[in-house]
Amino acid sequence: MEMSQKPKITGKYFGQPVQELESYCWPPNQSLDPYQSGSDDGSNGVQQSVHNPDQYCTLDSSSGMQNTSSTASFSPDGSPASQQNYSYPLDLHHSPENACGSPISAYCVIDNENDLGHMIRQLETAMLGSDLDNFNLHAITASGRTTEDSTEAERWKYMMDMIARGDLKELLCACAKAIENKDMYMADCLISQLHQMVSVSGEPMQRLGAYMVEGLVARLASSGSSIYKALKCKEPANAELLSYMHILYEICPYFKFGHMSANGAIAEAMKEESRVHIIDFQIAQGSQWLTLIHALAARPGGPPSIRITGIDDPTSSFARGGGLEIVGQRLRKLAESCNVPFEFHAAAISGTEVQLENLRIQPGEAIAVNFAMVLHHMPDESVGTENHRDRLLRLVKSLSPKVVTLVEQEANTNTAPFLPRFVETMDHYLAIFESIDVSLPREHKERISTEQHCLAREIVNIIACEGPERVERHELLGKWRSRFIMAGFTPSPLSSFVNATIKTLLQSYCDKYTLEERDGALYLGWMNRAIIASCAWKC
Repeated sequence: MEMSQKPKITGKYFGQPVQELESYCWPPNQSLDPYQSGSDDGSNGVQQSVHNPDQYCTLDSSSGMQNTSSTASFSPDGSPASQQNYSYPLDLHHSPENACGSPISAYCVIDNENDLGHMIRQLETAMLGSDLDNFNLHAITASGRTTEDSTEAERWKYMMDMIARGDLKELLCACAKAIENKDMYMADCLISQLHQMVSVSGEPMQRLGAYMVEGLVARLASSGSSIYKALKCKEPANAELLSYMHILYEICPYFKFGHMSANGAIAEAMKEESRVHIIDFQIAQGSQWLTLIHALAARPGGPPSIRITGIDDPTSSFARGGGLEIVGQRLRKLAESCNVPFEFHAAAISGTEVQLENLRIQPGEAIAVNFAMVLHHMPDESVGTENHRDRLLRLVKSLSPKVVTLVEQEANTNTAPFLPRFVETMDHYLAIFESIDVSLPREHKERISTEQHCLAREIVNIIACEGPERVERHELLGKWRSRFIMAGFTPSPLSSFVNATIKTLLQSYCDKYTLEERDGALYLGWMNRAIIASCAWKC
């Protein structure tokens, strides 16, 4: 809605008898505590049971304010595509016996029809009039309403002031708060406004905002799981998706940093070993091991024999264009060219399904276990009775590995309540979008697709999903450290050589990237925010 235009609003029920009007209520006040939490099982959801369609309080508006929350769809050129409309009940406490949830309600007891019409017109002026700053809140009270109405009018005035300021972050947080409070009407209005402010081809906050709005709408529609699997855009061909992943890998050093630090720790631990068994719990394309094979091939005294067990969910075969045998063939070909004895074992199962027999441990081999961007996908005690994060760590401990490497995003989105999780997601991914902005021009044709296919699904899942459907559950390194120590591991600080290598890598990127060594771990960040943490552990 353009703020320069004063929309024409007419109350749908103005002309009805007072006994009918008493069943239509303005939304009740909600708590403004930003840390009001819902349970992780989704009990803070927004679905309401509505048996009577007349319970929907609709304002007819020529400006499009009526029921305009929608799922943002993006065409290949980044423009918004078709939108799906939703309607939301205003009265969350309606019952046949009491239209407003209590025998005496400040929202429903009206002296007469004239007072009601006068009150509604004043509320409309407060919400949508042009002279917001001079609005007299006491005028509503003077018409026979209680002071609660003044608070309600003030709340809507605050919303319109926010829209006038045009602060995208503020509006996104206000919309998330409205959804958390089940204030569907305010959420609907804010989503309508947000759709006009975000753009997948704009500034970093506008681009991130587009996917965060998608997540909010998906949360309202309870469609987060399906959107996580495929956003409202056409899935790319295998080669295209690999290209997008490669672009992200090259323009952002986060993933390259994680792989290099883990490889350095493994090479350091295996420098005296003749038989090396690497267990990768999410091997993906296997790209991480190309550089390690080269490094071990050049080891003084000759290379060791290398066996890699590659674990990956079968659904990842789409990104590879086939099963794990493709990864094995690629790595085997490289090892042969480097004269490195090599064996590959494919385990096409989810990490939650891994058991000891899937790993094919052999006597006399030195074991390295790699957890790179994978443990945060494992559900823990907050999701169900099976705590796979700690179970996998105990399983790995039973193997007595020489080294275990951990690379994870430094964010807190696992057990945090919805609103703090929303803010954390905004801050974390904004840093990533800003770093992309300095590496790849906004007009770059493939940048939009790279962000959509490599980042947007994560954002939508964190915002829209709860319970087992929310698979993006990041934890801070402090929490991971506690889990590793409880499983019986001790820290294995990365060597100074690894640290120097990472610093050399960063010199080819923007000087806004930061590298910090703290408590034996490395943190790669953007300006003042850590994005990725990497560390190593031993038995």
